Amino acid sequence: MGMGGTTLQTLKLASIPSFSSSRFVFKPLPKTLTFLAPSRHGRTQRPPFPLLARALSAAPAVQTAPDETGDSHFVPFFEFQLFFFNLNFWFLILVMIDEAVKPQWKAAIDFKWIKENKEAVALNIEKRNSNANLETVLQLYDKMTHLQKEVERLRGERNVVANKMKGKLEPAERQRLIEEGKNLKEGLVTLEEDLLKLTDELQQEAQCIPNMTHPDVPIGGEESSVIRKMVGSPRKFSFPVKDHLQLGKELDLLDFDAAAEVSGSKFYYLKNEAVMLEMGLINWTLLEVMKKGFTPLTTPEIVRSSVVEKCGFQPRGANTQVYSIEGSDQCLIGTAEIPVGGIHMDSIVAESLLPLKYVAFSHCFRTEAGAAGTATRGLYRVHQFSKVEMFVLCQPEESEFYHEELIKIEEDLFSSLGLHYKTLDMASGDLGAPAYRKFDVEAWMPGLERFGEISSASNCTDYQSRRLGIRYRPSEPSSTNSKKGKGSLSPPKFVHTLNATACAIPRMIVCLLENYQQEDGSVIIPEPLRPFMGGLQIIAPKSR
Repeated sequence: MGMGGTTLQTLKLASIPSFSSSRFVFKPLPKTLTFLAPSRHGRTQRPPFPLLARALSAAPAVQTAPDETGDSHFVPFFEFQLFFFNLNFWFLILVMIDEAVKPQWKAAIDFKWIKENKEAVALNIEKRNSNANLETVLQLYDKMTHLQKEVERLRGERNVVANKMKGKLEPAERQRLIEEGKNLKEGLVTLEEDLLKLTDELQQEAQCIPNMTHPDVPIGGEESSVIRKMVGSPRKFSFPVKDHLQLGKELDLLDFDAAAEVSGSKFYYLKNEAVMLEMGLINWTLLEVMKKGFTPLTTPEIVRSSVVEKCGFQPRGANTQVYSIEGSDQCLIGTAEIPVGGIHMDSIVAESLLPLKYVAFSHCFRTEAGAAGTATRGLYRVHQFSKVEMFVLCQPEESEFYHEELIKIEEDLFSSLGLHYKTLDMASGDLGAPAYRKFDVEAWMPGLERFGEISSASNCTDYQSRRLGIRYRPSEPSSTNSKKGKGSLSPPKFVHTLNATACAIPRMIVCLLENYQQEDGSVIIPEPLRPFMGGLQIIAPKSR
């Protein structure tokens, strides 16, 4: 039953025997334990562990044989007097509870569409070098639909029996119907449990299928990506160029050695003007993006693993980029995209509020598994960094427009800082699972002697919203339903989500130090940042 948004689940428990006597009598024990399971929106939920409930309901309680007084004794459940052969049984029960209380979230995947467009989905999986198994998904879907029909059939038969029981019946006929209803109920419980397992298995497989791909996306690996735009040209230096590591050391801006002792490799301390530079970049970027109608946010930096998964990231695995917190269902975020995406999780947004545009500042944490080499040295690839992220929720027909808006905001920011950069339309093999299309921005880094990625902008269409449960209700009634009243409301639709990096601080510091270095070892501060750095115009070498 529901009580204050909470569901009460009651299970029969088996007592654990006292082994002071070698004689035991087994009989059912009607003691119960009540579990509290949350209920969303005041609705009672299905018990979180039906298999365990059945097992414990059928388990015998143990009663000792009568003692000298003639009394028999039940041993309380919490009196842990166990022999070693009982440990395995109770450990198994605890494992069952642990597994059962972890709900498997479900994405609103359009399996019917996938089946009807099997060839296109299979080709898309191949284009993106995905390991998704489409055949397994379709087989499981067919099994699930067949099992659903069987469940509905048994439910119908059970209802027929229940209706027959309402009238006057001969005792023999009533007993026959009772037995028939009991058999139907047992069969239904078994089928419902099978259906639950099958649904979870189908979800696990289907969630590996990547988003579809924009028709203009180039096919192939990263090397097949196409340049959309090239801005500026490499600066010509009349003196030997230093990289940001050397500049940071000579100007007393960075300390990787101390950070390695304190935290490990790929961590760093920012010092002196570098701290002001980070704060200046953050504040300048936030204000510039807010001018475009974005709402500023700071976000939680620890989120539930399920939210990470719903955004299309893998929180666990050999090559995961996500730091998971041991002994919990939580992770450190690798991008503010994750907590911002979760703000409107499991909700229907008013159409009048769309588009929702956010600009979020957060610290980000990444394992950088597999990253090594000189191309990743210094600040270019680190475990912890600050970032300003843009995130948009909009109507489906508007997502391509906002994708272009996001990349233009990025380009305007980088042009304002005088950077030489190129914008790329990334190839299919380089797209993450959520992205329908992705634009990357790479800036010239003289010290590294190459272009390095400083930003990206992705249109994820409804991939994330189907997992996060974010919908909106169109204001115009559905054309197929002309009746007035509640029934005339248009059915809710899934929003489209987009994300883009406005400023990844460490890589921007790399660009600025290396591109604005002077022959005397100083670094000029770009003019737009000076008001945000107390009017500082140049980072000069420290006097010894």
